[in-house]
Amino acid sequence: MKEAMVAWARQIAEAELGDVLSRRWAHSQGVAARAGRVGWVLGKDADLLAAAAVLHDVGYAPRLAVTGFHPLDGARFLRDEHGADERLVRLVANHSFALLEAEERGLRKTLEAEFPLLEEPLVVDALVYCDMTTTPDGEQTTAQERVAEILGRYGTDSLVGRFIRRASPEIFSAVERVEAAQAGQPR
Repeated sequence: MKEAMVAWARQIAEAELGDVLSRRWAHSQGVAARAGRVGWVLGKDADLLAAAAVLHDVGYAPRLAVTGFHPLDGARFLRDEHGADERLVRLVANHSFALLEAEERGLRKTLEAEFPLLEEPLVVDALVYCDMTTTPDGEQTTAQERVAEILGRYGTDSLVGRFIRRASPEIFSAVERVEAAQAGQPR
């Protein structure tokens, strides 16, 4: 059944992103590929990670962009149109420290009320790891290079730039925790 969730997630993400946002789709596929390589550290939650990885940016799809904040728009779409698994929806809503960006946008209380943080640190960290070590074109990178790329694309003083500067210490820590888990070291 869990494998079915991953296939369903891929189908939804491709339908929403594939034709209209090909670069975002390439990134999502790359994030999903990373999830396939690190999911083993999560055991039974590997498929949850894989589904969240391919769907994490679905809220960028133009037809879904209601608030303009893709984690919230994507999570609402998955919940309201698909009745998706609650854990999956909460991961999409809160991926890569989205609460910090929600705060910049004046949406933190809304995000927290609708989609509380998932209290499963390694699952949350694994999605951060997959997202933040994948380029916009779906290639592998380091978290430091990815943060630099985001700052270069959006500008350091933009809303996204302010968010990513605030989130970067947390991003780097999450990546380190996942790398330690992969190496079999204590977290």
